[in-house]
Amino acid sequence: MDPQPTEPIRVVFALLPDSLVLDWAGPAEALRIANQRLRAAGRPARFEIEFASPRPTSVGSVGVALANLAPLPAQWHGPAWIVLVGLPGDAIPIDGDEAQDLLHWLRGQRFERGRLELVTVCAGALLAAHAGALAGRRVTTHHHHLDELRAAEPRCEVVANRVFVLDAPVYSSAGVTTGIDLMLHRIADTCGEALAAQVAQTMVVAQRRGPHDPELSPFLAYRHHLHAALHRVQDAVSEQPQADWSVPRMAQVAHTSARHLTRLFVEHAGVAPLAYLRRLRLAAAQRALASGASVTRAAEISGFGSDTQLRRAWHQFGLPGSPSAAPRH
Repeated sequence: MDPQPTEPIRVVFALLPDSLVLDWAGPAEALRIANQRLRAAGRPARFEIEFASPRPTSVGSVGVALANLAPLPAQWHGPAWIVLVGLPGDAIPIDGDEAQDLLHWLRGQRFERGRLELVTVCAGALLAAHAGALAGRRVTTHHHHLDELRAAEPRCEVVANRVFVLDAPVYSSAGVTTGIDLMLHRIADTCGEALAAQVAQTMVVAQRRGPHDPELSPFLAYRHHLHAALHRVQDAVSEQPQADWSVPRMAQVAHTSARHLTRLFVEHAGVAPLAYLRRLRLAAAQRALASGASVTRAAEISGFGSDTQLRRAWHQFGLPGSPSAAPRH
């Protein structure tokens, strides 16, 4: 079952002069769209997006002028994320006044899972390293800066050839578009896979890449089409895969007959409606198992009627091993 939103998360993008625009604009758009989709579903927005800097004005990497930037926060109330982004160049300069102000501010932060967390995009990891925030952590950065990161913080484990690396409360991505991948993962963790898949679909992100492999998210699969009624059904099913779905009930969402909905699924999504439902339920069960749930509990909360049905779907879709042997976080 998808996690339920609680209190809002303050997301502060800490910018310096020449900050790479795509590093912060892409992740910020993902959060904006997530809020938009939440409001459309009658739920409160989850993310409070803020752009902060040591100075109230700045210029981004492509020359865009940024004004009315907030000061770097002096205190926190409730959960928050600090997002650090990259800068152009073969090495990340830290000797300027604004960079030094940012590093001084970062050194005063105490990162803790669920309270104040750190997200780095591209060479933003170098700023975190120079501030001492990465000691003892597994992190990644853009491949051009891997050696620079090792030199800046010898106490961290630098992971190469990864889209992003998760070591809560630090989350790091390799650079540029991978910041979107990481932010989609963070949205999934806080608001559920269904919402993250909807955000990815809106952004036309063909694949949700993860920390270990580039496989397509089951919640995003079968959606490379433009049929509005079918997307409406897929949205409804992905938001509550554990519900008592049947083809006639799905057809009510599409305002069509059950027979016609089946034709739409096969023609546009390339899968039958109930097979699509089982795949989503299987993904929900995998998340539950990874979080420590028993096979019986995972089957229950994902909508399978029994352990046997879960095991049958597990083998039907060719997953390795068995539910009881699934990896735990």
